[in-house]
Amino acid sequence: MSENQTAVDGWDTDVAIVGGGPVGMGLAIELGQRGVRCTVVERYAQPQPIPKGQNLTQRTLEHFHFWGAEPQLRAARTIPPEYGIGGLTTYGTLLSTYHYNWLQRELVKPYYYTANERLPQYATEAVMRERAAALPAVTTHFGWDVQHCSQDAEGVELRIAGRNGEGERRLRARYVVGCDGARSMVRDQAGIVQHRTDHDRMMVLLVFRSQGLHRLLERYPGKSFFNVLHPELKGYWKFFGRVDLGNTWFFHAPVPAGTTRDNFDFTAYVHEAVGESFDIAFDYIGFWDLRFMLADRYRAGRFFIAGDAAHSHPPYGGYGVNSGLEDARNLGWKLAATLQGWGGKDLLDSYDAERRPVFDSTIRDFIAKSIEVDRDFLAAYDPARDAAAFEAAWSDRATGAVGEVNSFEPHYEGSPVVTRQGGGDASCSAKGSHRFEARAGHHLAPADMAPGRNVYEGLGAGFTLLAIGAEAAAVQAFRDAAASEGIPLTVLEADSGAEAARYDASLVLVRPDQFVAWAGRPATLDAAAARDLLATACGGRG
Repeated sequence: MSENQTAVDGWDTDVAIVGGGPVGMGLAIELGQRGVRCTVVERYAQPQPIPKGQNLTQRTLEHFHFWGAEPQLRAARTIPPEYGIGGLTTYGTLLSTYHYNWLQRELVKPYYYTANERLPQYATEAVMRERAAALPAVTTHFGWDVQHCSQDAEGVELRIAGRNGEGERRLRARYVVGCDGARSMVRDQAGIVQHRTDHDRMMVLLVFRSQGLHRLLERYPGKSFFNVLHPELKGYWKFFGRVDLGNTWFFHAPVPAGTTRDNFDFTAYVHEAVGESFDIAFDYIGFWDLRFMLADRYRAGRFFIAGDAAHSHPPYGGYGVNSGLEDARNLGWKLAATLQGWGGKDLLDSYDAERRPVFDSTIRDFIAKSIEVDRDFLAAYDPARDAAAFEAAWSDRATGAVGEVNSFEPHYEGSPVVTRQGGGDASCSAKGSHRFEARAGHHLAPADMAPGRNVYEGLGAGFTLLAIGAEAAAVQAFRDAAASEGIPLTVLEADSGAEAARYDASLVLVRPDQFVAWAGRPATLDAAAARDLLATACGGRG
């Protein structure tokens, strides 16, 4: 247990975070770096050694960059960088002659400041715990359970208990955030319900050791995870992933209802999925039900939920941990702005308005859709029945896999704290397109503001105004408006000949989470107009 804080004005902490997995620790780091006192209560003293949540996107590594932990995260990688972290889809068995590259997230690297990464979640958690321990504003209670939490008009109260007989204590906080997983106690005590879609599939997760499988897969250099499609599974996957190089693996796949550790031949099942026998020694056998769950709201007064407490789904495509960490970035700066007095009255509500529809789209447009598309493909095409038709459709799928990576671009076009130009309906969604133009509600692509100096090296902790050949009066209007409203604002300037010209705007207002709040080429812009734009981005004033 870490004791970095003392009660101030009757508050033990500003934000209590229940759950110290990646999402909870990410939120703690985000808040702690902003000087917001937060307390993490996590039931496990040490990260659990289950290799889940491995596939980290470029966007997630941007979070670690701003959290001051990117080098440490990359150093914790369990597979050598030169080996690659790509994926492969095969038909029938893992060693099939039919295969194509899958989930090539490196294709969208130009639109992000950092490269993607791959390592087991427990390694990621260890890095995050170390980073949080260096922040004086963060207190951690590892090995403690939350027994109860409640709220009143002023704040929340938690009753926590040590799992090793340390006794009980109470915590008083202004807000509580449940990052406590799919069975979230915080969500239940907040009265937040969730919509659940069951697929009536029991799944197994196996962790095993095998050097023989490594030798068999040397034919696929640079690949670390493998998705096997089989007609009998009707679109559900047999999925392999490396935990380290050459020895440890995980595997998840559907199994018959009622399967236990003792009544099923897991060795034969894995061999069948690969297409050849090899040495295998199991370290872990666990089960889970394939379902999608989405909370009907992410906020109830002073209660918030994030990560799996707000949304959960099958571990297809690595969307879960990455989405949860984006929740943490989105909510973190908004809580800080509210507590520090520069967030408006509607800012905290925008967390639900932005993040919930994005994950709804992630489920609908990517995860569930992939199961449906695979099911229809397997029903329609069979190489034994019509090899030519199968091979043509298989080739189309390889092309489509590239399109899926390009179209996964979560954005907040319909957000109440984003100012769009032009008419038409807009909505927050996971489906979009990667572009270099600065678009309101979209992630800011990197660009050089000056030779050798990327915009990402100069973004501030608050809002940032990018001025690309803009009129000095317009820039000054933003400075004056931010000063008068107490809104932290960093100004970065570049001439119109810089690479930043590809933003296609002379002024770009960037939020603390690197999403664009507004962009344009105004002929004139006075302090009143600048104040309105900042007020909208901060959730209204007054």
